[in-house]
This record gives sequence, structure tokens and C-alpha cells, in this order.
Amino acid sequence: MISMVMQGGPSHIDLFDPKPALDKLDGKSFPGELKFDDAAGATKEVWQTPWKFSKYGQSGMDFSELVPHMGSIADEITMIRSMHTGVNNHGQSINALNNGSALSGRPSLGSWLTYGLGSENQNLPAYVALTDPRGLPVLGVDNFTNGWLPSLYQGTVIRPKEPRILNLDPPMSLKGPAQDRYLAFVEKMNRKHYEQRPGETELDARIQSFELAARMQTEAKDVLDLSQESEATHKMYGLDKPETKEFGSRCLIARRLIERGVRFVNIYTGNQTWDHHHTMAKNLPKACQYVDQPAAALVLDLKQRGLLDTTVVHWGGEMGRLPVIQNRAGGKNDRSKVGRDHNTYGFSMWVAGGGFKKGYTHGSTDEFGHRAEENVVNHFDYHATLLHLFGLDPGELVFKRNGTDQSLITNSDARIVTDLLA
Repeated sequence: MISMVMQGGPSHIDLFDPKPALDKLDGKSFPGELKFDDAAGATKEVWQTPWKFSKYGQSGMDFSELVPHMGSIADEITMIRSMHTGVNNHGQSINALNNGSALSGRPSLGSWLTYGLGSENQNLPAYVALTDPRGLPVLGVDNFTNGWLPSLYQGTVIRPKEPRILNLDPPMSLKGPAQDRYLAFVEKMNRKHYEQRPGETELDARIQSFELAARMQTEAKDVLDLSQESEATHKMYGLDKPETKEFGSRCLIARRLIERGVRFVNIYTGNQTWDHHHTMAKNLPKACQYVDQPAAALVLDLKQRGLLDTTVVHWGGEMGRLPVIQNRAGGKNDRSKVGRDHNTYGFSMWVAGGGFKKGYTHGSTDEFGHRAEENVVNHFDYHATLLHLFGLDPGELVFKRNGTDQSLITNSDARIVTDLLA
């Protein structure tokens, strides 16, 4: 699985979920109740989207003019318009979508999947986090934590700048046979030490992490070498343009990791990149331009290589935005500085490959895009569906902690959303 995490909350009503009712009510008072996160900057003045929508593909899926490349893959994706977490701030909603609960300290989705399935390549980490050069998302390293699972299952960070992994090259004095003899000796000592301390999972994880580091000296350098890719592939991902080169490079690295047997890859955008409480007219187009072409290229590239059927691709944030204006700093007639507040009660994200339907739009929000109304997909339903696609029984993927079976899914009402499945 490759999960592109748009931390901050992309505005679904400006990107994927057009609402004609907002055009009719633009500038008028919202006719209902709203849940604000920032009450101080709140208004009830309806704001129609300033961007045009078009239908794409044979499916006729709706996309904003801000994401035309995503529109071009409409017939490859499932658009979920009825996502719901109901916890209206970033940290809690990130946790809900990432670890199954609004609470922190629990294992992340990638940790659960690698705990359940492991890796197909013992020379690379099973779970990789590709971070943004602008900084970590809200909650920082908790986004790829192993929680109380053994630390073997935490995400391994690949840096956004060179060198992407530090210390891959051994000192000249250790290269070759000298290092081989040294590592063989250390392995013998480590194993003897561990045999005297059976069941010490942290010790086992530490030994395995050092052994993996040694094996990565050759394979990791190869997987991160994008010069092996063709010029056409570079252009496909937008590596020839400054506005898309960075995110495109990470998407391409993600594909190279997946095709070498890595189980789970997170691609993050920086802290609050999509949190547009103000100046949305400027900042939303900029955020879209950064990811639109590379995200679409990733899906198309996986498809042309025969990898999409066995790889789940996800794109989305932890929330959407409200249909009303926030922060009237520029005065009544100036909308250049306004934004939208949080909305976790109904928002959109898309998935592709791995057993999801193609060219399918699932669920809906109300006429204003505020609340998920039809075929609601809660975060725990999404997790149950993912585990099912990976061949895992949500009720049996458990870890015994303090004598109690712990699971990714904590809600007894969780269901596999069969309508999403091909």
C-alpha cells in the first residue's frame, strides 16, 4: 500500500464534491447548524467554490480545475465522498484514520499491516515513511509509530533530501571482507545474548534493525537511484518541473520500493500544508499543483507495470472543510484572504487498485457538503475494508497487551464496505 497523506484537510467541496446549492446561497447565511473548530474566526456566510468543476472519464467523475491530472485517472479510482471521523481537530482525526482511535500512542496502520504480513524483501524495511522537506505533519513521528507493537514494526524514515539515508557507506577501513567478518562476529554475539533473554521483543527488534541496516547498504542505494529511470518516467512524475519535482521524486521512490517488496509506504506533505483557514484562493491552488501530477502518475505507472492490481493507493487528508467563510480579515467585499474551517463530519478521499472498484463514486454529503449522509464510511469501516483486501481478518489481527487482545479496530460496529470492492 502507498498512502499519500495530505495533512491539514483538503477542501472536498473545492476539489471533488461540487455543490450547486452553495452557488445559490453564496453570501447568504447558512441555513443550519455548523460545528466550528475556530469559533473566533467563524462566520455563517456561505461561500461557493471559486473553481470550476468538470466531469472526467467514462465514469463522469467530478473534479475541480485545480486537479486535472487526478481527473485523468478517474476511471482507475474509487472516490469516497462520505468519509467521517467526527473528531474535529487535526491530531484526533489523524489518529482516527491512522491508528483507529482519537487517542495517541497506538500503532499506526502501516505498523499493523507489517505486523500481520511482514515484508517480501529482507533487505529493505517493510514499512517506510517518506517525509516532506518542509517538516513533519502534525503529531510528528507518531504518524508512523509502532505504538505498543514491537519496535520492529515502526516506520523507517527516508529523508526528503540527499543523503536520503545516512551512513549507507561503511568506512574505507571496513569495506569488503573486513566488514563481512566483523558483522558475522557481531551477529554471533547478538544471537547468544538474545538466547539468554527469550521473549525480549525490544532486544530482538534492535538486533534485527542493525542486521537490516547492513543489508540495506547495497539494496537501498539502488532503490533510491532515480537516474535508472527513463526520461519519459521523469517527465511523467513531473521531475522536470520545479513545482512538482520534490513530491514527484518521492512518489517515484515509493513505486520503486513497492516493486521491490516493501509492504507499506507513507508519502507525507508538510505540517498543515492543506489547513487553509485563510488565503485559500492562493494557497489551495499551490498545494494542488505540488501533488496533482505526481499522484496521478503514480497510479498510471503502477498500472502500466502490472502492479496496481496488487497495490492499494490512497490519497487524502484527515478532514475536509466547511461550506462557509472563515476569517473575514479583508472586509466584506474581499475574498482573497478568506478560508474554510475544519470539517470531519463529511469529506472526500480516493483509493485505487488492490481490489477497489474503478471509476466509482461512493456515498455523498448533504447538499452543502457539510455532513456525510448516504453510505457513510467511518474510519473504522475503512480500516476493516483495507484489512479484508490484505487477506486479514479484522477480528484476528490482534496483539496481546496486559493480558488483553488489542486490535487496529476498536469499534464493534465496524464493517467491510463491500460496495467499494471490485
